[in-house]
Amino acid sequence: MSTGHAVVAVEFGSATQERFAREVAKYPADQAQSAVMACLSIIQQEMGFVSAGAEASLAAYLGMEPIAVHEVTTFYNMYNQQPVGKFKLNVCTNLPCQLRDGQNALHHLEHKLGITMGGTTADGLFTLQQSECLGACADSPVMLVNDRHMCSFMSNDKLDQLIDGLRASEGQS
Repeated sequence: MSTGHAVVAVEFGSATQERFAREVAKYPADQAQSAVMACLSIIQQEMGFVSAGAEASLAAYLGMEPIAVHEVTTFYNMYNQQPVGKFKLNVCTNLPCQLRDGQNALHHLEHKLGITMGGTTADGLFTLQQSECLGACADSPVMLVNDRHMCSFMSNDKLDQLIDGLRASEGQS
């Protein structure tokens, strides 16, 4: 988390703090830090990503060291540490998917979207990421859309259909 820049704390609104309190209440009073993942999800839902300032403010709220919150944020790829496109595409590039064209799927999407892995399209619609095992090796290559929708057997044709369909849903072609 030390980037050489001062971290500016984020002030959470009362509605956010109420949501945090509901999560913290699920654990014994001395284990508030157990709600860190749920609270990070709340931050991401409300802000779109988890900034260093939000991590620091959450750490203070939960009585944790800021580095402990940062470790959770950086360990899981479901937490965005910077703004992402409306559609976040995580392509599995772990060995089983690699053996069944996972890397080719990633390259096909890079070409189709005109971005490299880790990038976001100029229109803000798509962010392309690679991910570790998504637990569906028999269905490879697989990908996850917006951390929720699993797509299996992603041939180039199916990838094209997915991207074209998502663009069409936004009124773009």
